[in-house]
Amino acid sequence: MMNGEEAKELLEAQAHIWNYTFNYITSMSLKCAVQLGIPDIIHNHTKPITLSELVKALPIPQIRSPCVYRLMRILVHSGFFAIEKIHKHLEEKEVEGYMLTPSSRLLLKNQASNLSPFLLSMTDSAIVTPFHFMSALFQGSGCLPVEAAYGMSIWEYLLKHPEISKSFNDGMASDAQFLMTFVIQDCKTMFEGSKSLVDVGGGTGTAAKVISEAFPNIKCMVFDLPQVVSNLEGSESIEFVAGDMFESIPSADTILLKWILHDWSDEECVKILKKCREAILSKDNGGKVIIIDIVIQEDEEKFESIESQLCSDMLMMVHTTGKERTETEWKELFVEAGFASYKITHALALRSIIEVFP
Repeated sequence: MMNGEEAKELLEAQAHIWNYTFNYITSMSLKCAVQLGIPDIIHNHTKPITLSELVKALPIPQIRSPCVYRLMRILVHSGFFAIEKIHKHLEEKEVEGYMLTPSSRLLLKNQASNLSPFLLSMTDSAIVTPFHFMSALFQGSGCLPVEAAYGMSIWEYLLKHPEISKSFNDGMASDAQFLMTFVIQDCKTMFEGSKSLVDVGGGTGTAAKVISEAFPNIKCMVFDLPQVVSNLEGSESIEFVAGDMFESIPSADTILLKWILHDWSDEECVKILKKCREAILSKDNGGKVIIIDIVIQEDEEKFESIESQLCSDMLMMVHTTGKERTETEWKELFVEAGFASYKITHALALRSIIEVFP
């Protein structure tokens, strides 16, 4: 027989296990809400929307109507939607209506800050399936879980599946659009004085476009693999150049690496950083590398952010040779690559900005 404290401890431990066993269901419920267009329906309603009004607006068969309440209940509990009392006429019963929260406002399709593509790409079965093979990393040949799942790297897999690759690129572009708004707003001084910038691994050029609009005097170049940029058209302020960052990087005053280095091992990162250092034009006059990436912090007051950082590290372990790094680990890379100093600005919640000087 257990005493009261022992029983309470065991039941709380069970609840903790249940919470993380079923945690993925919240992600999938949010994905479902986005696919059904629920955030946009609530937004377009312009006032709190009742359950019956929401059901009527959804393109679903009548038999599934009771499921809407259950879907919304978990998403209200998770903070993605809120409930407000609606006071109608005096003789009518008070009812409740659903409202958006700051989180669900970031999932509106026609907003510049729309993060729906990122959510949809990161919850796609192509990204999730390799997690079922995580133990392969520790067993047998020790191959990456993504290789155990697909027999190839994630980059090869994306190359062979254009639809999934488009979803992935759209997700990265939405993240870049959102993030760079804050980079320009709060950290614009780090771009001042620069006349040229190369966005290494810049994809479809979202980050470069934001920088170019904010700093018309900076000539921006997006440098990525041929299959990424070969069909993209440049402009007077932005040029798309194909190449391999492990071989050479075009010269510029500023080299930008946004969410790139976490994909690669320490050895590979040092190679990339050395190429970046060689590419800096004005080494004695403000030239630098700007890295936007996670710097793992151990501040218990920011538990949710830290947990997301550690989950991202697991994503890297499953899909790539890379990892998320602490400041000490970042510093070791910079020293080995031959840089003189660095400065970290924690201005982006989950991610930080690192300026590295030759």
